[in-house]
Amino acid sequence: MMDLSLEVVAFLVLAALVAGFVDAVVGGGGLVQLPALLVGLPGASVVQIAATNKLASFCGTSISAATYVRRIRPDPRTFLPLMLAAALGSAGGALVASLLPRSAFDPVILVVLVLVGGYVVARPSVGELTRLRFRGGQHLTVVALTGMTIGFYDGAIGPGTGSFLVFALVGLLGYNFLEASAKAKLANWATNLAALVVFVPQGAVLWQLALPMAAANIAGGYLGARLAMARGARFVRAFFLVVVSGFVVRIGGDLLGWW
Repeated sequence: MMDLSLEVVAFLVLAALVAGFVDAVVGGGGLVQLPALLVGLPGASVVQIAATNKLASFCGTSISAATYVRRIRPDPRTFLPLMLAAALGSAGGALVASLLPRSAFDPVILVVLVLVGGYVVARPSVGELTRLRFRGGQHLTVVALTGMTIGFYDGAIGPGTGSFLVFALVGLLGYNFLEASAKAKLANWATNLAALVVFVPQGAVLWQLALPMAAANIAGGYLGARLAMARGARFVRAFFLVVVSGFVVRIGGDLLGWW
């Protein structure tokens, strides 16, 4: 057990609420929630922080994924192989996580985010309509490779996974932003579950904090998913650009030593 002040718990619960909302709309809630845990729990181990973050995220993702499935009804021929490949990739990433220093990934992530944001800005129509670029077996192959690659990243590091999934589904496969968000949420649910299969038996979850954060993440996920469906693909696109810009500033600031 860990002694936690009311202020720390309130701060982390608020961060979980915001993270759940961001994650439901466009993914990447981990880049809100994980840094908050690092700040709020300076005495916790890396595995405790990662496990607590995953549990809260898994609960929020479960609600937003269910909301998307009920309202959007994404094609299982795409999201089921995507989920399976992402879960396998996440398990593989978790196995080698201790061998991969975070500092090695930050420059790569920053470049990818800048390219992603620049592409969406330069192509205003991208993600408004679904125009699939692959068919049949080729489509499934690209879906599986996408899920495996991003799932591996999620297992090894994690933050921004949802945003990378959304962009891959929009920019590479040709889905609109709303459909991409629904499929990305299902895949992210699978990667979170795969990580928890490793973390829970280790006793790494800080349950006294994870449960209230999970409740807040659920509330944020539900509100975010409902708002995204009500406002449509253009809203998700705009929100995506705002979130990507925030990620670029945060990761770039880390690399440059601004904070």
